[in-house]
Amino acid sequence: MPDVVLIQPVRHGDARGYFCETYKKPQFDAFGLDLAFVQDNESLSREVGVVRGLHFQTPPMAQAKLVRAVRGAIFDVAVDIRRGSPSFGKWVAATLT
Repeated sequence: MPDVVLIQPVRHGDARGYFCETYKKPQFDAFGLDLAFVQDNESLSREVGVVRGLHFQTPPMAQAKLVRAVRGAIFDVAVDIRRGSPSFGKWVAATLT
């Protein structure tokens, strides 16, 4: 699905821990992602195997979504439910760590 991009940020580590640029505009621009973030959310799932619901927006409230695992792993799935889209009904999944 062309609208889904997997970006792997680089961690720079040493004995103290690490530093990571989680958002860098030129990197997003290189993928053709012209985004203006207006909201930032964080969610914690205390139990292993938690399933969270399918989220979607329709115009004029449509928005891009950036998903990142702060700790542990996330099995994230994107499904194209846009009627008339060439990739309608298709999905992609990735384990984010």
